[in-house]
Amino acid sequence: METTPQDGPIVIDPAGRDIHGEAARIRARGPAAKVELPGGVEAWAVGDSALLKLLLTDSRVSKDPRRHWPTWINGEVSPESPLFVWLVVNNMLTSYGDDHRRLRRLISSAFTARRSAAMRPRIEKIVTELLDGLEAVEPGLPVDLREEYAYPLPIGVICELFGIDDEAAQDEMRRCVGTFFNTSAEPGEATAAYSRMMELLGALIAEKRKNPGDDLSSALIAARDDDSRLSEEELIGTLLLFIGAGHETTVNLLDNAIHTLLTRPDQLALVRAGRVGWDDVVEETLRAESPIASLPLRFAVEDIALDDGVTLRKGDAILACYAAASRDPRVHGDDADRFDVTRADKEHVAFGHGVHHCLGAPLARLEAIIALPALFDRFPDLTLAAEPGELRPLASFISNGHSSLPVNLTAG
Repeated sequence: METTPQDGPIVIDPAGRDIHGEAARIRARGPAAKVELPGGVEAWAVGDSALLKLLLTDSRVSKDPRRHWPTWINGEVSPESPLFVWLVVNNMLTSYGDDHRRLRRLISSAFTARRSAAMRPRIEKIVTELLDGLEAVEPGLPVDLREEYAYPLPIGVICELFGIDDEAAQDEMRRCVGTFFNTSAEPGEATAAYSRMMELLGALIAEKRKNPGDDLSSALIAARDDDSRLSEEELIGTLLLFIGAGHETTVNLLDNAIHTLLTRPDQLALVRAGRVGWDDVVEETLRAESPIASLPLRFAVEDIALDDGVTLRKGDAILACYAAASRDPRVHGDDADRFDVTRADKEHVAFGHGVHHCLGAPLARLEAIIALPALFDRFPDLTLAAEPGELRPLASFISNGHSSLPVNLTAG
């Protein structure tokens, strides 16, 4: 990897204590900046919106470490590294070229917009049940809305979509996914969680093969069993991708939207006055507080010369910095860091870009557009139960949210 004598790599904090500060430092280095990830892994961090979009659609950039990253091929990423589980899995997140197109085509046939839209009544029901539960809380007691609202809605939706009825299995899967995103976890924790997740998914597949239902697990299994192009490993990896990404990102979207509106009452007032819609809240939250801050990793298939004189060498790792790119001042001006629901251009890359755009984006938006107004309508006096500076971020450089979101549901 190229280096410049005056600039050592920016060391990425695995605990994610200053995601936006790091993003600003990455952008200040230019369109691509050298960074050091946990375990001493070096990569090019891309926080420039235009360059990131270009690379996300460039055939010279791969997501497959098995073919295009010498560090992985040579066994230099320890199973104890928090990066390991993001690379060892075999699904759309780690595929390239024809393999990626094949997987996306097969998965798109199961995960359709129609299937997502059909979830609206069920989402509304889950939201109502959760709000009823919150309403039953003893007055004056603070509530962790991340735990009691932002989490159970998307995990409930994704488990229903995939036909996961066992509550104990749901809880275990949630804990495993949380460990994957915790990039400051103890060495080996993520790998142990990965092994357990593989067991849980294997049991799910075995059950659905015996008793298929009208759910995505059964649909993907049918794609595997009817089309030999989807391997068993890819089936398990795909289930992991959707169950993991299918709830964690939405949890953070809800968490960040609620937090921002409670700390920016002027913005909430605009929504309540009808001057902007809840879709504006959702899109500006995705822009200003991308649920996924940075996603490892992509790899240069060949040398790629950038306009600023930097060259990404064949085999170099690339970190897609969604939080940095969505706040790019070249796109959003000098106030790019400011949350503004009236902002005319809310362009962001929170769900990726091009062929890598997230298939679950419509479902995440639907959940948020239902859950947010319902919450603020039911609890119009909602306030934070802590000073904003007291809230701790998630211990992750990947996932952008709060470890908890304590609120007072009513005044007094």
